[in-house]
Formats: sequence, structure tokens, C-alpha cells
Amino acid sequence: MVVFYQTEAGHEPVREWLKTLGHVDRKIIGEDLKTAQFGWPLGMPLIRKLDRALWEVRSQLPQGIARIIFTVDSSTMVLLHGFIKKSQKTPPNELQTAYRRLAEVQQE
Repeated sequence: MVVFYQTEAGHEPVREWLKTLGHVDRKIIGEDLKTAQFGWPLGMPLIRKLDRALWEVRSQLPQGIARIIFTVDSSTMVLLHGFIKKSQKTPPNELQTAYRRLAEVQQE
């Protein structure tokens, strides 16, 4: 199962970010998430492990590379953060956002 991380106020940042993308981009990301969900555990090139409890889905879009950082809680993928990657290395602020949300999920 795949679920979106939810803030205390009820916002789902990854879902909201996905809604800002075009139809083609959402479709590509959705297919990659479905592959990750039903093929778990997977490795490169679709899934890359970032840390002990963090992985990223790597989606090739026409205008760049999308990343969705997630964790796995039991058999549930929790989508923590999504962004379009513009540089070779994952920006530290994007990772910090994912770690902050991971800490919240692990407290529940």
C-alpha cells in the first residue's frame, strides 16, 4: 500500500506537489510508484537507498528528474517528499525535509 505523509493540519505535501505537475509528468511518476509498490524491494535504476529508512523513486521526466523520497512502515510505503532534481547531488534542504517528516512518521 502507498500512503501520503500528512501534516498535523491535514496537508499532504507530496500529493499537493504532484498536482502542480503536468499530466504527462504525473503519469510517469504514478507508473514508477506503482512499479515500486508492487515490485518492492527493488534497486537501481528506479529505487535508490538513501539511508537506513529512506529510499527514493527516481523518475525520468521530459524536463528533468523527479524524486519521491519515501520510507517503508510494515508493508506500507509512506511518501514523504517530492521534488524535481536540478543538480547531480540531492540538495541538503530536500533531504532535511524528508528526515523531518520521517521523524514525525516514526513517532506515531
